[in-house]
Amino acid sequence: MNAMTERQRVGQLFMASVNASGASKAQLTILRRYAVGSVMLMGHTDIGVDAVRKVTDRVQSLAPTVAGSRVGLLVSTDQEGGQVQVLNGPGFSAIPAATTQGRWPSAQLQQRAAQWGRQLKSAGVGVDLAPVADIVPRDLTSVNQPIGRLDREYGNDASTAARQSTAVVKGFDEAGIYATLKHYPSLGQVRGNTDFSANVTDDVTTRDGTFLMPYRSGIDAGARFVMASTATYTRIDPGHQAVFSPTLLKTVLRGTLGFQGIVISDDLGKAVSVKSKPPGDRAVGFLQSGGDLVLNDAPSTVAAMASAVLSKASGDAGFRAGVDASVKRVLAAKLDAGGLSGCQG
Repeated sequence: MNAMTERQRVGQLFMASVNASGASKAQLTILRRYAVGSVMLMGHTDIGVDAVRKVTDRVQSLAPTVAGSRVGLLVSTDQEGGQVQVLNGPGFSAIPAATTQGRWPSAQLQQRAAQWGRQLKSAGVGVDLAPVADIVPRDLTSVNQPIGRLDREYGNDASTAARQSTAVVKGFDEAGIYATLKHYPSLGQVRGNTDFSANVTDDVTTRDGTFLMPYRSGIDAGARFVMASTATYTRIDPGHQAVFSPTLLKTVLRGTLGFQGIVISDDLGKAVSVKSKPPGDRAVGFLQSGGDLVLNDAPSTVAAMASAVLSKASGDAGFRAGVDASVKRVLAAKLDAGGLSGCQG
């Protein structure tokens, strides 16, 4: 980290989207120009494992060499199953929806998750933006747009959601894939989908309630990533969306739940829930509140975000210290995953 330029350090704090079927010239230009350290494969594709591997190899060809070590990129995707499965085709299983997975014995789910993880590994993907750890009460499944209506929950009670999401974490770990618990602290009690709606609010979830049980269980099982939602939780921090809440990210997630891994945002690029804030303010606000990795499905906004982070870091020693801590967490994850060649941990 000490040998990196400021641009390279800040670039480690961004995960920008590229087309799963092949990164465009414009997308590759953004990755290169802003030294973006992680990518997310987006958009349904049926090209199969071998073809996806060519896409990820092309992205990895942009990895810089710093002080004799090649700093690879973290490559992620949404491979939950059911209606949310980006990668398909030869070599990829057709993964059932979480509502089906939730009815399996946890040992079976762990075994299947390890299989799905090995498929991702073969395709050059090291991070799955799964499992969904949110609990959707049975009476809300038909009105909960982000989770329940898409069959993305493992169950309607805390014990089932915790047991099954933790089984997925363990299965991915067997395959050498980083799991991502989402959408902290829960999208199970909301109505609107933060991707398409503003002012999505949860007035039920508390910092010591059962809805956090799956996150605690997954963290204890070794989950390396937790994704913060862009909803507002009025009984925890009514003044801030979760991604911009020091109470949720520092006090509860880091403190109460003891999470030491990477806090990744839900989308801060296209999501309607954050459109009222300028892109630069979104990135700075998330990092300043305790986040580590800005997920961005609108790569054209990376320039404004990176510029704002660089500017803030140059004039604010406290913010700069937080940036350095986040860069270290990202690099540590890359080191543990074998993504820093020539480096010894």
